[in-house]
Amino acid sequence: MYRSKINSALIVPVLLCFALLLTACSSQTGESVHIVGSSSVQPFVELLAESYLKNNPEENVDVQGGGSTAGLQAVRTGLANIGTSSRMLTAAESETFDSAVVALDGLAVVVNPANPLSKITSAELRDVFSGKIANWEVLGGDDRPIRPITREAGSGSRDNFASLVMEGNPISRRAITQESNGAVKELVKGDPAAIGYISLSMLSHEVKALLVDEEAPTIENIQKGHYALTRPFLFVTKGDMSPEARRFFEYVLSDEGQAILEEEGLVRKP
Repeated sequence: MYRSKINSALIVPVLLCFALLLTACSSQTGESVHIVGSSSVQPFVELLAESYLKNNPEENVDVQGGGSTAGLQAVRTGLANIGTSSRMLTAAESETFDSAVVALDGLAVVVNPANPLSKITSAELRDVFSGKIANWEVLGGDDRPIRPITREAGSGSRDNFASLVMEGNPISRRAITQESNGAVKELVKGDPAAIGYISLSMLSHEVKALLVDEEAPTIENIQKGHYALTRPFLFVTKGDMSPEARRFFEYVLSDEGQAILEEEGLVRKP
């Protein structure tokens, strides 16, 4: 009996402390804006959050990646106030979530600078990533195997590429899978046989962007609707937003927020 009393005396304070900790965490969560989703959108939202918090130091904005599908799941379960997606929602998803386009981006098809190719058609691109074309010589390049680089399942970039290019054809299992734009770029930069797709904002002299159907991946071509591989960046919510989330959401859509995105190589929301 004595042991039982000691255990009870220990357990009650521990449970009380645990309850207080849960309350504190719950309170902090309510004051914060949690944003989860597309790794393509993530760096832009981090820049927006940094700018927003300079003028609103009392606010707290937490930004994480994980992929577009992960962002939707986080919103669905209440782990995030806002999800980010680099693809349009499906019809079924649109019945559950609200979404708003915050900017437009292009998917640039990139090769190593040593690759002599300068352009590719959508049909050729589809054949490359499905595995039907496996040697650069077929496209007018050197006689060497093609090494396609793709994004992981659940990535908005991959979903967009599949819907805009693949026309229902599966991406070959031979394709090397990477989990970020930066990782794809690094592989292409170091491999003369590689081809991949990355966000327009990631372009640099380290890789060469191909014309797709005779159109270059430029902001001007995206604005005019000439470049086929164009995708939206979305903010996704479910139900009423908290006041804190609403304020950040409105900042992103404001002239100041849109100017930041434009400076970083994105196209303003339509």
